[in-house]
Amino acid sequence: MSLSPFLKWAGGKRWLVEKHADLISLGTLRLIEPFVGSGAVFFGMEPSSAILSDKNVRLIESYQAIKDDWKGVVKWLNIHQQNHCLEYYYEIRSMDFDDIDARAAQFIYLNRTCWNGLYRVNKSGQFNVPIGTKQNVLLSTDNFKAVSRALSNVELLAGDFEEALNRACLGDFVFVDPPYTVKHNHNGFVKYNESIFSWDDQIRLRDKVSLAVDRGAVVLVTNACHDSVKSLYKGLGKIITLSRSSVIAGSAGARGTFQEVVIKCY
Repeated sequence: MSLSPFLKWAGGKRWLVEKHADLISLGTLRLIEPFVGSGAVFFGMEPSSAILSDKNVRLIESYQAIKDDWKGVVKWLNIHQQNHCLEYYYEIRSMDFDDIDARAAQFIYLNRTCWNGLYRVNKSGQFNVPIGTKQNVLLSTDNFKAVSRALSNVELLAGDFEEALNRACLGDFVFVDPPYTVKHNHNGFVKYNESIFSWDDQIRLRDKVSLAVDRGAVVLVTNACHDSVKSLYKGLGKIITLSRSSVIAGSAGARGTFQEVVIKCY
């Protein structure tokens, strides 16, 4: 990957970019990602233009802050690096910042130092993941200047996936990586998402993907390796099973190699 994602994200697709680049190496098409997460596909492709969307407002806001003022974000990250400790982590976790650069740096700081890079909020919308074991706030792979440059021709949307998918048309490559809401091989990921992305959402997503394909968009969908998912997308594209490693589980014994499917709608 020419640029590394600056976030660790549950269900991130670095493995797909690194091991199956042929699935996403589709020339200079505009990229549309309705569930951008850490943006592994975006950073792997570095398209000339893109629409990046996610329901997580804080995530999209962090991308926007880096796009507009990466130096301001890094300034705050340096402060967090100098002060990071148990007490400081929980102090920063509880704070509400008015400045967008400070909020973006808070988001990145918590992502890099919380347990397993997990993003989870309580019913009040407050981030509540405990501190993890990582000590580095700034990483050797960081290149926020280059990230800002890569984002310069990107439209950022915070909201439901439909808005981004409705924009897809001929000349677009759409990478669709929704939360996996069907249990598959007990990988532990579903429990963080089943309350926020239902099976009805999966059906609604399939319908929007189908419409995007009808408009001429090139679409690649990733999802759980489960019969219900395969049935849902039957006839819409070629279904391929891929293996990946899981690192999100709390114990090493629950981690391992698991299967996912990709649906090639092109």
